Amino acid sequence: MRSIGLSTAAGLVAFASLLSTNVAAQWLNFPTPGTPRLPDGTPNLSAPAPRTADGKPDLSGVWRGAGPFYRFNIAEDLEPGDVEPWAEALFLQRVRNSRKDSPLARCLPVSLPFHNFFNLTKIVQTPGLTLILYESPNSPHRTVFTDGRDLPKDPNPTWLGYSVGRWDGDTLVVTSAGFNDKGWLDSAGHPQTESLRITERLRRRDFGHMDFEMTIDDPTVFTRPFTVKKERLLAADTELLEDVCENEKDGSHLSGDTGIRLSPGLLAAYAGVYELAAGRTFVVRATGDMLFVQGLGEPKLPLFVQSDTKFMSTANPTGFEFIKDAQGNVSHLLVRGAAGDRKAVRKGPVPDQRK
Repeated sequence: MRSIGLSTAAGLVAFASLLSTNVAAQWLNFPTPGTPRLPDGTPNLSAPAPRTADGKPDLSGVWRGAGPFYRFNIAEDLEPGDVEPWAEALFLQRVRNSRKDSPLARCLPVSLPFHNFFNLTKIVQTPGLTLILYESPNSPHRTVFTDGRDLPKDPNPTWLGYSVGRWDGDTLVVTSAGFNDKGWLDSAGHPQTESLRITERLRRRDFGHMDFEMTIDDPTVFTRPFTVKKERLLAADTELLEDVCENEKDGSHLSGDTGIRLSPGLLAAYAGVYELAAGRTFVVRATGDMLFVQGLGEPKLPLFVQSDTKFMSTANPTGFEFIKDAQGNVSHLLVRGAAGDRKAVRKGPVPDQRK
């Protein structure tokens, strides 16, 4: 059975693990009514999508998160310069500070991107109104009005904004605005402002698969709008569980910035392409006074500095130690995790430092 009532500190570790929650349902012996079945009784996720009386696809059901990386870093695919300098500086400051001041750490609501890329979501579609419920901490439901109304002209800013929807063929297009500037767009710390506008496109292409797109447009934070596209899978034969932040006081015990800064020259020596196994490479990049790892099952996030040669992932308990040869050149690094140390040999420089 899913255990949801986590303290804040434990909750931060849990969502930092980058692991999806694929565990047993609350009602173990209660199959979801109306679900088509294969001969062995398992849900037939490739069956045709259900439709409502007016012929539109029925999006109702419990859906898995579309993550995991984008819930950590919604700007995962962006290039340098796509984030405004003040927002990038604030993002890096929050990462260095272990995200201890995040809304989640303070038992406050989390953002729409966090919801969409994290845990289970239940959609209840009715004529003129679609409700979206979340198995995610401290978050109210969303009300998406599909009765033809416009977004409010001068809304009172809220954590999840205001949402209206319309149908574009078989795709429900949801536009949301009226957000406050207290939320974080992702768990790593990209800010949101009252200028934020989010457009979601949901298309149930068959019974168990949904094409999902989210476009982020906040000109105060980003230099251009951008879109993330992912598939969402139906979670049949399960229901949402209550998820409550029980103790925000644990946040005060989280460690913050270590204060260790390494020179750009030293970090540049660590940058390069590393081979973990035959044909499996990943890239270490140096940007300013921080290192980033890409291609190792890691989101695009900076590493915590622990010493001149040792670093720690900011997303999960993975360590990185750079090893030098007798001439003082970096020959390889050790990737330290629960399964033990793995050696990755440095193969050469980063092919394109602009990315």
